[in-house]
Amino acid sequence: MKTISLLGATGSIGTQTLDIMREHPSEFTLAAFSFGKNIDLARKMIVEFKPELVSVQDYHDCNILKAEFPHTKFTFGHEGLIEVAVYEKADILVNAVIGSVGLNPTLQAIECGKIIALANKETLVTAGHLVMDAAQRNNVPLLPVDSEHSAIFQALQGEKEKNIERLILTASGGSFRDRSRQELENVTVEEALNHPNWSMGAKITIDSATMMNKGLEVIEAHWLFKMPYEKIDVLLHKESIIHSMVEFHDSSIIAQLGTPDMRVPIQYALTYPDRLPLPSSNRLNLAEIGKLHFKEMDVERFRCLKFAYEAGKKGGTMPTVLNAANEAAVAAFLEGKIRFLQIEDLIEKALTTHQTVEHPSLSVIQEVDKETRQYVHSLL
Repeated sequence: MKTISLLGATGSIGTQTLDIMREHPSEFTLAAFSFGKNIDLARKMIVEFKPELVSVQDYHDCNILKAEFPHTKFTFGHEGLIEVAVYEKADILVNAVIGSVGLNPTLQAIECGKIIALANKETLVTAGHLVMDAAQRNNVPLLPVDSEHSAIFQALQGEKEKNIERLILTASGGSFRDRSRQELENVTVEEALNHPNWSMGAKITIDSATMMNKGLEVIEAHWLFKMPYEKIDVLLHKESIIHSMVEFHDSSIIAQLGTPDMRVPIQYALTYPDRLPLPSSNRLNLAEIGKLHFKEMDVERFRCLKFAYEAGKKGGTMPTVLNAANEAAVAAFLEGKIRFLQIEDLIEKALTTHQTVEHPSLSVIQEVDKETRQYVHSLL
C-alpha cells in the first residue's frame, strides 16, 4: 500500500490520479490533498477518500469545510500546500498544481525524502538547478508524469546515459496546428481551448496552442535527463500516438506508444518500477489507425518554442522570466484582455528587458518571478 499526498486534486491530473486510485484501492490510499476553488468537487473527494489533511486555497472556504468535516484537518494558502507536500504519513507527493506555485512545496517535500511524481513542469523550468541538486543530495527520485517525459523515462529503462544520441519530444500542434499566423489574429478563447487530442486544464491547453507547453517540456527534459539543449528535438506528430522517442549512438530509436490517456503516465509514476493493469484505458490498435504523420517543427510559426530554447540555453533566471511572463500573459488572454498572438509579444518583451542572474537562489527566483508578472501586467 502506497500512501499519497496530492497537490491540485480537483484539476485534470489530480482527478485522473484519483481515477487510478479507484481502480486499485488495495494499492493506494490518499492521506492529504490540496485544491483551489472547486469546493463542490472537493467535498465529494473528502467523503470518498477520507484524507486526514486538506489544504484549501481560500480562508473562507477552509472555514466552511471545517464546519462540515470536523474529523478532517484543514489548512489553507501557500503554507497549506507545503503542509500537504510534506505530510509525514505520505510516501509519494503527486504535484499536479499549475504554475510556479508548485516549486517551494516540491523542494520542501524533497528535503523530507518524499518520492516526487512531478506533473508541475514549472518547478523544473523556474529552478531546475535547485530541484535537481536537492533531489541528488537527498537521494529522492523525480518520476515524470508528463506523457512526453514518461515516454523518455520508459524508453531509457536498462539503457546507459553515455549511449544517448538525442531526445525527441513529440508535439500534437495544439488547437491551431493547421492555421497560419495570419489566421490566428482574432481567434477566440473558446477556439484555443478546443484541443484535438488531449483533455487538459485551460492554462495547459493554451500553452499547447502557443507551443509554450512544448518549450517548457524541453527545459524540463534538459534537467530530468541531463541532456544539452542541442540534443533535444521536437517533432510535430498530430495523432499523439508516439509520446516521445530516444535515439542512440548506433542509430536505434526507442519510442513509447499509446492512446492519448494521461492516466497511463500517471499510473506508471505511481507504480514504478512495476506496472499495474489499467482496464479502463483504450488499447492502441495501429491497424485501425493506419497511418502516423510527422512534420518538422517550425519555430518561426511557433515562436514560444523558440523563446524556450533561447531562455533555456541562457539559463540563470531567464527560464523563470519565460515562465512567469507566460503565466501572466495566458491569464490575460483567458480573461479577454489581450489577443492570442499578444501572448508571444508580452513574453518576448519580458525576456528582452531582463538582465540574467546566474545561479540564482530560491529567493532571487521568487523575486524575479514577482517582478516579471508585475512588468507584464504593466503592459496590459
